[in-house]
Amino acid sequence: MSNLVIVESPSKSKTIEKYLGSDYRVVSSKGHIRDLATKGKGGLGVDIENGFKPTYEISKDKKQTVTELKKYAKKADYVYLATDPDREGEAISWHLADVLGLDVTKENRIVFNEITKTAVLNALKNPRSIDMDLVKSQETRRILDRIIGFKLSKLMQYKLKAKSAGRVQSVAVAMICDREKEINDFVPKEYWTIDADLCKDEKKITASLAKIGGKKANISNINEADDIIAKLYRSFLLSKKTETNKKRNSNLPFITSTMQQEASSKLGFSSKKTMTIAQGLYEGVELQSGSQGLITYMRTDSTRLSNEFVAAAMDLIENSYGKEYKGFYRIKNDDNSQDAHEAIRPTSLANSPEVVKPYLTNDQYKLYKLIYARALASLMAPAVNRSVSYEFTNCDYLFTCSGTRQIFDGFLKVYGAYDSSKDVILPDFNEGDVLELMQAVKNQHFTEGPSRYTEAKLIKSLEEEGVGRPSTYASIIDTIIKRGYVEYRKEENGKTKYFFPTEQGILADGKLREYFSEIINVKYTAEMEKELDQIASGDLDSVTSLQHFDEKFEPLYDTAMAKMEKAKPIETGKPCPKCGKPLVFRKGKYGEFIGCSGYPDCDYISNENENAGDKKDLGNCPECGKPLVEKRGHYGPFIACSGYPDCKYIAKKEKEKPEHIGRQCPKCGSELLKRKSRYGTYFISCSAYPKCKYTESIKKADKDNES
Repeated sequence: MSNLVIVESPSKSKTIEKYLGSDYRVVSSKGHIRDLATKGKGGLGVDIENGFKPTYEISKDKKQTVTELKKYAKKADYVYLATDPDREGEAISWHLADVLGLDVTKENRIVFNEITKTAVLNALKNPRSIDMDLVKSQETRRILDRIIGFKLSKLMQYKLKAKSAGRVQSVAVAMICDREKEINDFVPKEYWTIDADLCKDEKKITASLAKIGGKKANISNINEADDIIAKLYRSFLLSKKTETNKKRNSNLPFITSTMQQEASSKLGFSSKKTMTIAQGLYEGVELQSGSQGLITYMRTDSTRLSNEFVAAAMDLIENSYGKEYKGFYRIKNDDNSQDAHEAIRPTSLANSPEVVKPYLTNDQYKLYKLIYARALASLMAPAVNRSVSYEFTNCDYLFTCSGTRQIFDGFLKVYGAYDSSKDVILPDFNEGDVLELMQAVKNQHFTEGPSRYTEAKLIKSLEEEGVGRPSTYASIIDTIIKRGYVEYRKEENGKTKYFFPTEQGILADGKLREYFSEIINVKYTAEMEKELDQIASGDLDSVTSLQHFDEKFEPLYDTAMAKMEKAKPIETGKPCPKCGKPLVFRKGKYGEFIGCSGYPDCDYISNENENAGDKKDLGNCPECGKPLVEKRGHYGPFIACSGYPDCKYIAKKEKEKPEHIGRQCPKCGSELLKRKSRYGTYFISCSAYPKCKYTESIKKADKDNES
């Protein structure tokens, strides 16, 4: 008998084929073979008026693949569909069955959560039919994304010259814009703290003022701080000593989102890089014993572990570290979890990171080691810390300090390399001891506003809000960066990368809020995800869900198309040397440029950069004497000879110096400066940077100056 097994990935097909006998041929569809067509009304590939009936077409780059699959299927006695074990994989299996003429009710769908010989052979023994509820859920998601993506993108391109908009990506941009507004609107408030350096028998300790008259200490200015210090006696009584043991449980094993967050914060990997590496670890790595998948399926939002893995892990923990390190199995699936399969874990604990290291790239090793440690640590005993806290009384004031010391490492035996906690050891004192005041120190502080999103924090927020699915976060982030709506970069002289909305992103977000606030928001997007879950479980009809959406969306779209004003190009203040009409800033394939407002009648384009409206005399070329001009290349602005290409003189552009604006920093009192970022935009920041990291936008600065 000839059996054909169709998977998605070529590397996966090679791994699986080695597990099966000569009666099996394993081939790859190389992902999706078809998608919604781009024809019909609006180019949607969806007949909205007739029950949202989709029209599919084979992708141009998959026509040869489909031809080969049909040839293989025709020769085979039996065809198994072994695409990924999620909704998207289920949909791909249905598309394959439909295109190859297979019976979709036949039990030819096999699924496995890990690519190991045992898992694959077991799946072949337990085939099932295609789950059409899962297929409908994925199809509904695709139709929603197509309608919103095509129509909103068309609107944004026509009205704002923006590149695109989307059901989930626009919500992510909105969250980043909201955070930036919170930062710009934040007004720092001054407060003071007081620390007392105390001593007894040459043992020293520092305690902080916590309460005044039994209430939380709240010191708003330097006069109040000086008054308190003046009233302190020289002697401090240790009125209370508390010692407790505190347990610290391990984290649960990775799901997709937590893996992306931890890989970002601990390894510095982008979500896209993390998912690419994880895909390779899942599909198979060539080991000495043969090709094998090293981790379970990496697209999951379940923390469940198999009984077999838990038993094997408990044995390993007891034999390697001792019985006292054995913990217990915990699981926590939130309301949004699909619980389709297990958490992300190693397929075999025998494949320790050090054993497989010679067969992995450096990045593969780092991620695999993190996944291995997290899964094993999740089943280990809690770490135990000995916590000590002191309370000192002086007049009406209560000073406190606390320390902690690890007395049992527990799960940190395995996961300690990724933990940043440290012991704080205090000298030993007893209740009733009297300590002498060496000095009291007052410290000025300012409240800090919210911080911008890092990639890990954005993913966490998207997950908490129920926006999108963990498997989509990497593509969401990649899209909003590529579309120019946000920048992911470091703050000036900083080390951590954050998301900054661009002017285009703020403009697009503002218009979407104005016309589509009922659709493009966190709450509605999360509700749509719940509806997709209900479709997947068979509790909601897909057409009903799409009709409810369309009843909301279409009137909003029609209003926006009719009333939204087209964004006008910004004028440079200079006339076109060719026709006399105003020159304007435009955006092209390679970035911003200056062109004639009379286009297409006048096709004049300036070879100067975006600051041409304020052109400065840069002097003459030292080699040929012609005027120097400023140009922008791949690595930023530079000075070049206007006689190019006859003269190829270039020079690095001097960095623009900060400008004094005559205001003081509201956070520390130092002078504020106007600076230019590496991206050509201006902002206000404190001259005491990096000690003081206060920043504000130019718009906010203008408002402050007006007031």
